[in-house]
Amino acid sequence: MGDSPRPRRHQQQRGGSSSKRRYGGPRKEQQIQRFSSEIKSMNKEAEQRFDRDPRPMAFPEGMEAPRTFRLSWKPEPVPLKAEERVASMVVKRGDFGWLEDDRVDQIASALEGEAMYLDQALSLRSALLQQKTVYSHHKLKSKARELARHYRSGTSIVDLSKKYDFPPVNIFRVVLEAMGWSKKRIKESLRNPSSMKQREQDEFEAAEAIDRVSSVDQSETQVKADLFEDILADWFEEQGIRLRRQPEMVREQSQLLGRPVRTPDLLFLDHVYINDQPVAWIDAKHFYGADVEFQRKKMKKQMNRYIEEWGSGAIMFRHGFSENLFLPGVLMLDASPIDLSRLNPDD
Repeated sequence: MGDSPRPRRHQQQRGGSSSKRRYGGPRKEQQIQRFSSEIKSMNKEAEQRFDRDPRPMAFPEGMEAPRTFRLSWKPEPVPLKAEERVASMVVKRGDFGWLEDDRVDQIASALEGEAMYLDQALSLRSALLQQKTVYSHHKLKSKARELARHYRSGTSIVDLSKKYDFPPVNIFRVVLEAMGWSKKRIKESLRNPSSMKQREQDEFEAAEAIDRVSSVDQSETQVKADLFEDILADWFEEQGIRLRRQPEMVREQSQLLGRPVRTPDLLFLDHVYINDQPVAWIDAKHFYGADVEFQRKKMKKQMNRYIEEWGSGAIMFRHGFSENLFLPGVLMLDASPIDLSRLNPDD
């Protein structure tokens, strides 16, 4: 008797079903219920961290007994439906670069009446492009020979990016690899473009100019991100709360352990409760906290290292966050109570 064919479940979910996939991650309310026992344990770890023996990492020798501070915060998270609508307007096929002024103006006009402002929308676009780049990389690699064939026939990297909807710098890397270049040679050549032949120099320059996702230079926003961290640390210290900042923990762990291991932006040396939730540490993010899977997974991996050491903490987002964004043991905060004028001295 022959076996009956198995249902092709995955194909039906991806292409055979007419139903549209729901935007965002699992519903926050369901996640809170699912992880309720873990959250209680994480909160307990945060509240008892000063009583542990041996003491947790980064606590100074001979530190004074911790005091208790209770803060009230009123964040204004972005509705998930609003984020979904904005997501559909900020990402276009074959578009991975910095936006022209007229395109930014177009997005700004479309945001009128929405529950998101322009900086949030542009940050959301960045998160979506990062996810698109990572999740499509396997498909890009599978088309390496085809892309190299078009390149040899004279098609530019920029045109290939628009046709195939992959980031141009990643296409350039894949094409060079398909043409026999070693990974070491590719890496060195992209760091020193003048070492390449003229066409490759021109193609790389054109690709870099329209690629903000896989660009070799990713340093542009780091200065403001560092300043944002300093502003937060200053604010909490002004409330009388003792803390350690990331740079000093990086130096200390590099000396003791050979490298930084667990270094949140702020590590509290007092008991801090925000909206009645224990917060042992805060990590500052100079972007919008989108309900985007790739960004969420990346943050979860980082925050779990801090939770393992000190218990529950918080993330403070420069540009706010989605109402559905959830990580067990992590309180989501925006920077609304804090004066951020130092970030925009020209305003």
